[in-house]
Amino acid sequence: MKRHLPAHFAMAALLTGAALAQTINFDTAKTGEVPAGWTATKTGSGTPKWTVEPDATAPSKPNVLKQSGEATYPLCLHAGTALRDGFVEVKFKSVSGKTDQAAGVVWRAQDADNYYVCRANALEGNVVLYKTEKGRRSSLDITGRKGGYGVDVPVAKAQWHTLRVAFAGKKFTVFFGGKKLFDVEDGTFTGAGQVGVWTKSDSVMLFDDFSSGAP
Repeated sequence: MKRHLPAHFAMAALLTGAALAQTINFDTAKTGEVPAGWTATKTGSGTPKWTVEPDATAPSKPNVLKQSGEATYPLCLHAGTALRDGFVEVKFKSVSGKTDQAAGVVWRAQDADNYYVCRANALEGNVVLYKTEKGRRSSLDITGRKGGYGVDVPVAKAQWHTLRVAFAGKKFTVFFGGKKLFDVEDGTFTGAGQVGVWTKSDSVMLFDDFSSGAP
C-alpha cells in the first residue's frame, strides 16, 4: 500500500523496518521553488536549479520537479527520509541537453559527495549504476559480468519513463519501464542514507511521482 504525500511532507522517518512506502508528486508544492522537505545541492561545481513547475504532461498533474541549471552532478535529496534497505523509484522525462540528458535515482546518500546513483541517459541510450565516493563517480560491474558499462536500452526523449532500484544489503536490482535490467553487488555504503534524484551536466529533466520505502 502506498501513502500519497504532498511535497511539504518532512516528518523524519527512519525507514529501516516495515514502513509504508511514500509517493511524492509535488502537486501541492509552491511553484518556482525547491519543494519543502528537499535539499537542492550538487556534486562538483556549477549552479543547479531545482524548482517545482506546472507541466501539462505530468503523470500526476499539475506539477513536476524540474532541473534546469548546469553543474557537474545536480542533486536533490529528500531530507525527511533515511533508508537502508528498500526501493527508490521515479518517473522522469528528458527535455534537453547538448552534453547529457541523464536522470537518476539516489539512495544511501551520506552527503552530496557519497551515495549510490542509477541513471538513464537519453543521449547514450543506456542505464548505468554508479557509486559516488568522496565526490568521484565510478560505474559498478553487473553481477555475473566483468567490465562493460551498464545496459543498452532505448531512453526516448520527450517521453515519461520509470526508473526503479530495489536494494537490500549489498545487492541492488535495477528496473526500467517495469522490467528488470540487471543486478549489482557492492558494499561501499551499507548504512541508512537519504534518497533523491540526480542529473548530469546540462541535462534539463522533469521528475514526478517519486516513491521510496522499505521492503
